[in-house]
Amino acid sequence: MNSAEAWQDPDRLLRYRQRVFLERARLRAALGDADGHRRRVLADLLEFNSGTRYGKQHGFDRIRTLDDFRKAVPVQDYGTLGPWIERAAAGEPNLLTADQPAVYFTSSGTTGAHKKIPVTPRFMRTTFFPFYYAAWAPLLEHFPDVLDRPDAVLNLKHDPLSAPPTTGDGRPHVGASQVDFGARFGEPLSAEPGTGAPWATLPVHVEPGAHLERMYLRLRLAVESDVRCVIGINPAMIAALPHQLNLWWPRIVREVADGTLGGVPHRTPNPRRAAELERLAARRGTVRPADVWPHLRALFCWTTGLASLYLPRLREEFGAGVTALPAPVAASEGPTGVALDRHGSAGSLVVTAAVHEFVDADQDLGPDVATLDPQELEVGRDYHVVFSHVGGLYRYSVGDVVRVVDRIDGVPRVEYTGRSTRSNVAGERLRDGQVTRALAGALDRTGLELRNVACRVRTQDPSPAYEFAIAPRTPWSTEETGRFATLLDQGLHAESADYRAARAGGRLGDPTVLRLDPDAFLRDWQHTVGTGIRPTQVKDRLFRQDPEQWHRLTGRPATEGKPA
Repeated sequence: MNSAEAWQDPDRLLRYRQRVFLERARLRAALGDADGHRRRVLADLLEFNSGTRYGKQHGFDRIRTLDDFRKAVPVQDYGTLGPWIERAAAGEPNLLTADQPAVYFTSSGTTGAHKKIPVTPRFMRTTFFPFYYAAWAPLLEHFPDVLDRPDAVLNLKHDPLSAPPTTGDGRPHVGASQVDFGARFGEPLSAEPGTGAPWATLPVHVEPGAHLERMYLRLRLAVESDVRCVIGINPAMIAALPHQLNLWWPRIVREVADGTLGGVPHRTPNPRRAAELERLAARRGTVRPADVWPHLRALFCWTTGLASLYLPRLREEFGAGVTALPAPVAASEGPTGVALDRHGSAGSLVVTAAVHEFVDADQDLGPDVATLDPQELEVGRDYHVVFSHVGGLYRYSVGDVVRVVDRIDGVPRVEYTGRSTRSNVAGERLRDGQVTRALAGALDRTGLELRNVACRVRTQDPSPAYEFAIAPRTPWSTEETGRFATLLDQGLHAESADYRAARAGGRLGDPTVLRLDPDAFLRDWQHTVGTGIRPTQVKDRLFRQDPEQWHRLTGRPATEGKPA
């Protein structure tokens, strides 16, 4: 049975819904015994991996408590575990896990280098699948019609490969969205919504790196379906969709009329739908997803970080009543939080998946840094995430910062605020989350709106100063822009004591704002994907100090002085 047939099988759909709601119920129940689950997760990973090289080196068989574990294992990142992982990927067994990795997830990380994240069957069974299924529960509970037909969901992140790259030991090295979990891990129900659509596996050949052409072909097919939900995970992919519709519109309409796909005969010509699509564009002078798919009801993606600044208005392009449901707070390395209801940004800690520890986000990470338990976290504060799980990542600093929104059954509910890297040229040590909150405050106080934003530090002035490149949603006047810059500076003062000190000491000058045209970030995103980078990996990025990247985005060399 192929994917499309599977999504049309009533028995399969019933079992899928049951599994999704069962896993959510289990996670909800686990919140009532969070400490007990934490102890059991630790005991399981220690017992299962005590005979590995890493387990013997760190005395796993002698560890009884989390305090013992902290003393035996340092806080570490991919740079520390990377040599172990590379040896495993070359074929050396029993290093980090007793399980042989079945696949390696790729992750671009902060540097852009492709990590190899070992993924074992035991990890998938105990850590990954429970949160993975539960994540879809709010969507299926409140928008059940998204499963009525295989083509009701446009899943932008689904990107299977027929010939994936492999590591030295012959294991696939791919993104999580490129893995067939049913075939690889014996989990036939694991196919996501939208993976049975006609465009999920393209019927025409496309070169592996031709991601823009692949996205075009899927849109061309999807305009002939009644799409109810768009899944993107990475919100930049959601933001790109309206731009791409307009960019490719003449070609899409022509191919619908001719019945071609990528210039190749594909199906019966559909001049009626083509004429309807032409009328949509003529009526407004532009085309919106809401016009093409009038029954759209839900978006599924990360809703925090920079997306929180543009997603509320972007959502209107998909339909007046469209709901944005938050994707899990998770990375290729493992999960942190998953939304169990329709909260717009936060997810409950996945206490059954890993041993989670935290470090205040203003504190530097290091091997011996003191960590906090979940019950020690404060609502309204930001924290680095450190976790350990049976898949071979121990006291692993994933590089994400989360904010505690509230608590459910005493367990923190967290939202992603950005990466843990800092912008720091004068001791200001600014994080993504601090700048995003300052931007949100300035937007709120001025009534201005933007499509996206990035910043860099100008270093050629008497004092370094931040320059913000902003794509306004509607034009900003010079007076409004100046007022916004003043309020943004005030917001950064309020968010960061280090920024206040740098400004007071004259080490940083006044921030300035460079207004771009509305589509500047969308063109930049298209360009980056066009170089061969997978769309899921091309994410919103606030700090952009690289001169070439800044010039490509703004059209101005990074050596230019203060903007007018």
